Amino acid sequence: MQFVRQNSWILFWSTCYLIIAAYLMWNKQEFLTLFPVGLIAVFVAVFYSNIAFLSIAFLTPLSVNIESYTDSFGLFIPTEPLLFGLLLLFFIQHLYRGSVPVAVWKSPIIWAVCLYLFWMLISSILSTMPVASFKFLLAHLWLMIPLLFLGPVFFSSERNRVLFIWLFCIGMIIAICYTLVIHSQYRFGEQEGHWVMWPFFKDHTIYGAIVALITPLVVGLYFYKKHTALIQAVLLGMIFITLVGLYFSYTRAAWLSIVAALGVFLLIHFKIKFQWIVTTLLVTGGILWVSWVPITQYLERNKQEHTTENFGERLQSATNVTTDASNLERLNRWQCALDMFAEKPVTGFGPGTYAFEYARFQRPENLTVISTNFGDLGNAHSEYLGSLAEMGIFGLLTFLGVVAAIFYQSITLYVKWPVEDRKNRVLIMSMILSLTTYFVHAFLNNYLDTDKACVPIWGMCAIFIALEAELKRKQQTPQH
Repeated sequence: MQFVRQNSWILFWSTCYLIIAAYLMWNKQEFLTLFPVGLIAVFVAVFYSNIAFLSIAFLTPLSVNIESYTDSFGLFIPTEPLLFGLLLLFFIQHLYRGSVPVAVWKSPIIWAVCLYLFWMLISSILSTMPVASFKFLLAHLWLMIPLLFLGPVFFSSERNRVLFIWLFCIGMIIAICYTLVIHSQYRFGEQEGHWVMWPFFKDHTIYGAIVALITPLVVGLYFYKKHTALIQAVLLGMIFITLVGLYFSYTRAAWLSIVAALGVFLLIHFKIKFQWIVTTLLVTGGILWVSWVPITQYLERNKQEHTTENFGERLQSATNVTTDASNLERLNRWQCALDMFAEKPVTGFGPGTYAFEYARFQRPENLTVISTNFGDLGNAHSEYLGSLAEMGIFGLLTFLGVVAAIFYQSITLYVKWPVEDRKNRVLIMSMILSLTTYFVHAFLNNYLDTDKACVPIWGMCAIFIALEAELKRKQQTPQH
């Protein structure tokens, strides 16, 4: 009996495994071999949370979606079982301790995320497809809650913070090397560049987004501190591989997001005042508004296709709204999202429903050679418009609130951090620029329903929360 009491959780999960494994074997499910991996992941997350966090960092770029093998449901193995296990751990701890660290609740990021999730719950209840919406909500809970609520405790250690970023970057470098090796067999062709990153990434757009996301992080690791000659050589090699991977991703949005990150770096580095930035944006917006007709006429003369392998020509194709099928299909999806919002402006159609609903909103004049009448090609190609269509105006506002809170807390943290502490300032800046690449990319694509984007983004947010708490402790500690 003592053994049973001491190992009750192990016995519980073992029993669950035997029951489910027996059922799967009886039904001859082909993904049976992946199930023990998921079970082990949940076990590690619950009983060895530190190992789980580090494993998640390394394995996220290398995780595989079993939807490709089951044709029934999507689950990234082994990262989502790990995150689900951490979610269980969070609820168990909260049940016994009854509280979350005060530093976590003081973060504007946490409050913004809670408001966003609350509205996602309301929108799910009122959804046109409640089952799909609640599945979407549940997936977001295990993708966000463990990292944001358990992460700040784990990241209170400087070693853990840096190791998490190191491991995520190393995992991504392995994925890039794999992709480049496969791609080289096709002489780095543009068409083949759309799928050679499979099974780690479903296509080149999400692959390019995450390659862009790690670019500032790898550079930040190089400047983080004075390394040995060997570590410097390794980091230079990682930077080179990342840039090569970025180039051969053939992802225009990823390239442009790096340019945006450089712009943000200059704004922060030279301490450009916020009111000047707002004034510039307003003036620029006014000029675009007044000159919109000649601008559209100019864009209509651009016939450059995105299928070219030439870097300059591919960038030019980003403004081709006349013949480029990729751009035209994106405009089609955006128009569908706006029409969906017009029909249900308050609560939207429900989280995770865009792919099921947008078909009937496609206008004949907007259809392209890659459009389908069934509307079975995925999402809104924009985090912002996706939120608008699925959760209404409050969904968009709460999502914008999350983005604003992330950059407000991170930039103010960088400004307040002591100048003499170069290491942490470099770390904070690299994470700000990394997040910039994603949220700029988010205007053109949306991946926050995948572990590939969620783990690094919410992981970095947890690091900001941990660093904020550390800074306050230092300020409160009397100096001798």
